[in-house]
Amino acid sequence: MDQDKNKTNLKSFFIKLIAITLSVIIVINLTYNLILADKLEVLNKVFVLKDKENIENLKDKIRVEINKGLKKEKILNDEDARLLYKFYSKITKELNNVKKD
Repeated sequence: MDQDKNKTNLKSFFIKLIAITLSVIIVINLTYNLILADKLEVLNKVFVLKDKENIENLKDKIRVEINKGLKKEKILNDEDARLLYKFYSKITKELNNVKKD
């Protein structure tokens, strides 16, 4: 009787162990896919910029986006426009303070 009980407990232990192991593997896989994969993809795109063809593709995409922006009536929202103006003003002041050679 004790031996049957021990076998049942051991069987139950291994079933739980396998279920927990599979759960941990699934959680690790989901974490990797949801969090790390996106970041690694971005880094991969940065490293790919060494190829001339990829640089040309990026330039073309930038040109397309600039053309889309130029077709809009208003490119910047008000907050971005204020921020850029303040940045421009600060740079202008600093450049005016530089000693001219």
